[in-house]
Amino acid sequence: MQLSEQVVLITGASRGLGAAIARRFADEGARVALNYYRSEEKARALAEEIGPDSALALGADVRDPEQVRAMADETSEYFGDPVSTAVSNALVGGYRFDPEGRAEAGEIAWARYDEQLRGSVRGSLNVLQACLPGMREQAFGRVVAIGSNLVQNPVVPYHDYTTAKAAQLGWVRNMAAELGPDGVTVNMVSGGLLKTTDASAATSEEVFGAIESTTPLRKATTPEEVADAVLFFASPWSRAVTGQNLIVDGGLVMK
Repeated sequence: MQLSEQVVLITGASRGLGAAIARRFADEGARVALNYYRSEEKARALAEEIGPDSALALGADVRDPEQVRAMADETSEYFGDPVSTAVSNALVGGYRFDPEGRAEAGEIAWARYDEQLRGSVRGSLNVLQACLPGMREQAFGRVVAIGSNLVQNPVVPYHDYTTAKAAQLGWVRNMAAELGPDGVTVNMVSGGLLKTTDASAATSEEVFGAIESTTPLRKATTPEEVADAVLFFASPWSRAVTGQNLIVDGGLVMK
């Protein structure tokens, strides 16, 4: 299915990487559902920017299966077609990449792991299950989870976030193995520290500078660059690719 024919649901789409992904899909002619949790004003502004024929802002907590199911149903009703691509991007709990303020090994509480696991794994599961009937009906589906290169190289040990993303990668591969016969591919795009989103705003210029100096491309990755990789997994060019984790970080992690 061409990108211009698709209905795309993006969680956490009101700002940062999610907004960049939404704009890129819209640029290719896709119709996009912009999920938000707290940032309603930003999501609605983005939907207005893209246009009412191509964008719809919808509030839902990705951790709540009933809210997610209602969101998927409203998306299909609004655009007249089932969701063909689902992008699990939402980052719960207002997470911030703050090297100085992170919870360290001796003090981190299990509740912080639980919060990130529910956002990454349960959130992805809820979105997939809500969209899967429509994907099976079309015999076509693309699921893209947003991961992190910290799983491969935990240069800063964000224990709860990185562990949840590692679990999400396992989820991706299990789903890819089961859903391939249905015409559904499931992949992950793992960015580096993005310059700059709300989540990375607490990261100092010194840390960004250290990353840039050790990255082959000598620059920090942008949300727009990661968005391009997400579009690849939704496009016809990735039709034989599933269960993969594409690291988009300028070559910092080579695998």
